[in-house]
Amino acid sequence: MYIQEIETLLAIKIKDAEPMLDIMGADRKVLQVATQDATNYLKFVADPANQNNDADSMGQLPSLDRAEVEAFLSFYTGLWLKKWKERFNLLIGGGTTKAAQTIKTQEALAKGEAVWTKLACRDELTNLVASALIRNGEICGTTIIAENIIKTVLAKHADQDINTKEQTFSILSESLRRVAEIAQRHGPLVSIKVEKSYYCQMSN
Repeated sequence: MYIQEIETLLAIKIKDAEPMLDIMGADRKVLQVATQDATNYLKFVADPANQNNDADSMGQLPSLDRAEVEAFLSFYTGLWLKKWKERFNLLIGGGTTKAAQTIKTQEALAKGEAVWTKLACRDELTNLVASALIRNGEICGTTIIAENIIKTVLAKHADQDINTKEQTFSILSESLRRVAEIAQRHGPLVSIKVEKSYYCQMSN
């Protein structure tokens, strides 16, 4: 089944559940995150050990029955939206994400971002950390949160050769430990901009 098909199905289900979201327009980022999360979840279910990192390299997931996926998404969408409202800090169009992060976190992410592209196995590590998040009950923003975790950890390793086997395992181990810590927290972990009409509806 192609990821595009999952996005199409999710667009319908999210729109039905949250009609104030401009899911194909200004709030399309919400759909993109939901699609990535659903893809990660389905990959995790099909391959819990994360041995097939190239499952979606052609925009296609392992053989999945469309009817089963649609039934799953009907159930999954409600859970995802509930988690989304818990884990995402909603900002009106011109809002800033900085308020949702401490200065220390911002600095760590900036430092980690500087070496992120130098990390040869960043996709593999992201998949592993995203799977760990799912295993710990985090089904929303899995890729975004996984990348942020790794970047924060990378900040501590910025002055070292991050592509040695020892450093890679160290980065992964610390990232997985942070996953366990995050799973114990409550409240927003990520900020996202939404249309004012939806923000006002959520505030009422």
